[in-house]
Amino acid sequence: MKDSGDYYQDRNIRNLDRIDELLDDLPYFCEDFFRGVENRTSTLTRLNYCYDLRIFFDFLCRKKFRNKQVKDLTLEDLEQVTDTDIEIFLSYLTNYRRGEKRLSCDERAKARKLSTVRSLFKYFFNKGLIEVNNTAKVSAPKLHEKEIIRLEGDEISDLLDAAEYGNGISRHMEGYHARTKVRDTAILTLFLGTGIRISELVGLNDENLDFKTNSFVVTRKGGNKAILYFSDEVADALSAYLELKKGDPRVPKAEPAPLFLSLQYKRITVRAVENLVKKYARIVTPLKKITPHKLRSTYGTALYRETGDIYIVADVLGHKDVNTTRKHYAAITEDSRRSVAGKVKLHKTEDDE
Repeated sequence: MKDSGDYYQDRNIRNLDRIDELLDDLPYFCEDFFRGVENRTSTLTRLNYCYDLRIFFDFLCRKKFRNKQVKDLTLEDLEQVTDTDIEIFLSYLTNYRRGEKRLSCDERAKARKLSTVRSLFKYFFNKGLIEVNNTAKVSAPKLHEKEIIRLEGDEISDLLDAAEYGNGISRHMEGYHARTKVRDTAILTLFLGTGIRISELVGLNDENLDFKTNSFVVTRKGGNKAILYFSDEVADALSAYLELKKGDPRVPKAEPAPLFLSLQYKRITVRAVENLVKKYARIVTPLKKITPHKLRSTYGTALYRETGDIYIVADVLGHKDVNTTRKHYAAITEDSRRSVAGKVKLHKTEDDE
């Protein structure tokens, strides 16, 4: 598919095409379900529903309806699914087979798949097309707190130096690095200086930047637009990359023009950005598994430490619920606890009397 310049529109079209392909291999009633949830879900959510339901129906045909193929399942079959079947399904996800692959789900992946199956059963139960919904009887897996991984002060500087100057880059990567260092530095600086999501970064076009106000427009989750602001450090890194693009005759003259390009002069992909972050992070901090989201956590933590205002952090990061911010940024809780450590005095002093 040709890039139209609108990353989000193109992504939605790709998702819709993939959903159509997957629906061909799912039971007939799934089309009704996807039509019913279309107005309140994104294309990415529905695509994930497809993947989850494919695994669920495959499980049913392997373990419960052994004489049936997935395409042959009916709504009457759904009514025969018990809460015990759903619990067995969750256990099955710990170690299951998909084609030739052996796969495994952690507690969060299990919880998501249970949520998808519940949505399916609830839809048909509310429509009166099935008389029982046993998924409501099944408890979701307990989710344990995830370790919060982020970069600290020196690691941030070292990461940017690795991208800009090639510190720690292997010899056979030097030629490749010379071609990408300005772009990679701009990408890492933008992550660490604004905390944007990877999809927001990949979706940026040149026209979204305004250097007069050091601001740019991003498309948040759900499609809403937001104006964010960046520092002079970020502005310098972005300006250097734009100047490099401007002087390269191989850069396509497209309108709108994708901001970050691959070496093939196409919009850079999410996977490519993930790989470049991983590449530099391995050099700087090999024991930490640093991803673009961890760079977002790094920014969120630093912003809280500078402002002490969790509501500002939530707003800048695009969190609809401030509890999401608390959950993702452990340092917020740590710093809050530390700030009250000396508030309760055990011995009175003369000043207290």
